[in-house]
This record gives sequence, structure tokens and C-alpha cells, in this order.
Amino acid sequence: MSLHTLHPQRVDETRVQAYSTFGPLLVHSLAQRLARCQGMRELDKVEQSLVRLIEETDVAAPHAEAMKEFAIELVVSTLRNAREHPDAKQDLEEIDERRTEGRSEDQDTLEEQLQSGLEDSFPASDPPAVVSTAITGGSKDIVGTDEVLRRKKEAHRRRPAD
Repeated sequence: MSLHTLHPQRVDETRVQAYSTFGPLLVHSLAQRLARCQGMRELDKVEQSLVRLIEETDVAAPHAEAMKEFAIELVVSTLRNAREHPDAKQDLEEIDERRTEGRSEDQDTLEEQLQSGLEDSFPASDPPAVVSTAITGGSKDIVGTDEVLRRKKEAHRRRPAD
């Protein structure tokens, strides 16, 4: 039965049934899409906005307050389900929450502090590498990084100039 063949007295009743059937499905689908695209903060804003809209709307019906409570329940439960959906985008931590207290904003100062920290930690941050082998056939020279670099420099010096 289509809208054109519907008896005129049943139009309003059918409209209410359609809204009550499809309304929650549409809100749920929109909330999930918003959660995937925008994240939790946007869902929180939408929830607050929808609840405020429901509370501030004048409804001329016998059970207006009960209707509003059910509508708010629908919004809250629908958005809770959207937040818990595995595809929901999780918000990133605010950078202000991660910033170290007293840390400079000046790039030159930050660079200077980084260089100072690297210089202060130099020998401990670069332990010498030792190269050895597990191949049998006699003892092998164990050569550290400094020795390898020294040998490369010597070989480079001995090479004839081009």
C-alpha cells in the first residue's frame, strides 16, 4: 500500500508509525557515521545539543514530559552505542594536556636545550659496538667500532689521489 492509496483518515497514524519506526534507525545511523568521521568530542556536542533541543521544545500533548524523557533516553542510548562501536574514531589527546609545564615555545630555545641534553649524555648514549663471529676455525680479532673507523681512515689516506 502506497501513500497515494492510503485512506485519508490513516495518513496521520501511518506518519507517526513511520517516524517512530525509522526515526531511531536514522538517528543511530547518523550517530555512527559521525563517530567514524569526527570522533567522540563531536558526539558529545551533538548529544548536548539534542538534549537541549528536546528539553526546550514546547510539546502540546497530554504526556509531553514523558515523551521528552523517552526522546532523551533514545538520544543517550543511541549515542552510547555509537561511541562503543569498533569503527568509532577515538579522539587524540589534546596537545596542551601533554605539554611539559614550563616548557618553552621558542624554537631556538628548544633546539638549544636539545643540543645541551645530547652533549650531556654523549658517551652513555653511544656505547661502543663490538663485532665478533661464531665461525669456527681459530681465533678472530675482535674489533670495536673505533678500530674499524681508524682502519677505514688509514685505507682512505693510502689510496692514491685522483
